[in-house]
Amino acid sequence: MADGIKLRHCATMEVFNRQVEVFPEYRRAQAAIENDIFSLLESTGTFRVSQPAIVHVVVHVIYHAEEENISDEQVFSQMEVLNKDFRAQNADIDQVPEVWQRLVADASIEFALAKVDPEGNETNGITRTATETASFGTDNAMKFTDQGGHSAWSTDSYLNIWVCSLGSGILGYAQFPGGPPETDGVVIDFRAFGTQGSAIAPFNAGRTATHEIGHYFNLSHIFGDGRANSCSDSDYVEDTPNQLGPNYEKPSFPSISCDNGPHGDMFMNYMDYVDDEAMFMFTEGQAARMNAVLNGPRASLFNQQT
Repeated sequence: MADGIKLRHCATMEVFNRQVEVFPEYRRAQAAIENDIFSLLESTGTFRVSQPAIVHVVVHVIYHAEEENISDEQVFSQMEVLNKDFRAQNADIDQVPEVWQRLVADASIEFALAKVDPEGNETNGITRTATETASFGTDNAMKFTDQGGHSAWSTDSYLNIWVCSLGSGILGYAQFPGGPPETDGVVIDFRAFGTQGSAIAPFNAGRTATHEIGHYFNLSHIFGDGRANSCSDSDYVEDTPNQLGPNYEKPSFPSISCDNGPHGDMFMNYMDYVDDEAMFMFTEGQAARMNAVLNGPRASLFNQQT
């Protein structure tokens, strides 16, 4: 990134499209999840959990070079960002344009590093694994001990986050609900994780993890997830305007596409592709969708008291 990742590149859809070819049941599970979310939100109008969901997290640090062995403090800085972003307590939330301020949502999701591992032992919620692999791709190798990474802790009980060196200009990727349990979780490049240490601008405000965990809770990119830019490609959320494609860097408001003037694209949404310091909101519709997932395919995380 010091040499050059200047634009956000999330590989979530690339990974999803490959996985559904190998695991056709993943596509069927996703379709069933979408139907359940649609039915719940249609019958209730919206859906919110009755109390904040505490999601227990394990961060697997996979390192080849010493700079990739990020500090505990860098991990803590990322957790702080997540807890502010998902509770709408981030300091930059006042930058949301006035026209959308009423849509800003507290998603009622909080994150805590695990204190007990799957065997019942005390832990700080961080594992560290030296690897011979200089850089990982999108084949999920970092998620398996026998492929140079670290195998997942129970994905029913923990949100697994792998932090490693990613190639091909990728900042991160996530797995939607319904996929293979052994690969469930989020992957983040070590240069885009947290707010200190190895994190490098313009991706050093912790928002890559916010974006990818949005996918983990079944949010699509705000511009939709079709194979081609299209104004009809939806993110399945009613209060986010359709837009032609991703926005990059730091756009000026309004940025208009798809006849969505006068206010244009909601590019400051966490699920667009702008720089970290240019994204700072989830909407009420996105929060309802994430909460519906916590009532369904991710309910075991909500109920986990580890």
